[in-house]
Amino acid sequence: MHEIGSALLVFVLLLTATLIGVIVRPLLPEEHKKHETVQLVQLVIGMLVTFAALVLGLMTASAKSSFDTASNDLRAYAATLIELDTTLREYGGDTDSTRRLLRAYTAAAIANTWPSETLPSGDDYPKDLPAPTQPDRLENTRLGDMLNLAGVEMRRLSAHDSLHQTLRDNGNALFARAVDARWKLIEEAHSSISKPFLLTLAFWLVVIFLSFGLITPRNALALVTITLGAVSIASAIYVIVDLDTPFSGPIIISSQPMRDALAHMRR
Repeated sequence: MHEIGSALLVFVLLLTATLIGVIVRPLLPEEHKKHETVQLVQLVIGMLVTFAALVLGLMTASAKSSFDTASNDLRAYAATLIELDTTLREYGGDTDSTRRLLRAYTAAAIANTWPSETLPSGDDYPKDLPAPTQPDRLENTRLGDMLNLAGVEMRRLSAHDSLHQTLRDNGNALFARAVDARWKLIEEAHSSISKPFLLTLAFWLVVIFLSFGLITPRNALALVTITLGAVSIASAIYVIVDLDTPFSGPIIISSQPMRDALAHMRR
């Protein structure tokens, strides 16, 4: 759960920076506590707060946009699988083996991508697939082999007439589209946040809270206010990091489109 770790790290850094500022303040010479100096510190804080707020807003919007794109692509992928199964069904009994492979692949993909959810019913798919090696990776060679085998069987179909020729061509086109959609989802599952950029943002936030500690009064209300501010910033980082990995963490893309596709195939 690296999103929780990132949020906790930011929270601890912000409170530590504030504490350092509170400790250092009494040690400063009196000329550093003059009104002009405090005013300058407040101006610099305002500038940094503006930068940090702008960056946090842009990162949140970008992460949400990426999450929504992956969610829409999953729906399109599920719809493509439904179309492919429908085309194979219309072709006739020669595609029964291919349709079984497609159903097994879909069920196995659900079980592998959403392991914490209820597994699809039935024993017509492998349940011993290895979990992804990283939380932001979906690629599984056995799943890929199952889908590719279905494609090989489709290409081996013999068209008896023009109708079957058209159905076979449509099926091959849909299969190619499904493969492209699968690889697109695999790539979208990877985190796109630049770690140096995130570290730079964390540095700005540490400087801001250090400045808060230098000018904040020593009372309970000030401590509670700064703590709530640190919690809010840490929760924003948590949401950004979690949205950036759409298939892992508490905030994930729903498996319902794939489950609906599987239910359609099993009719």
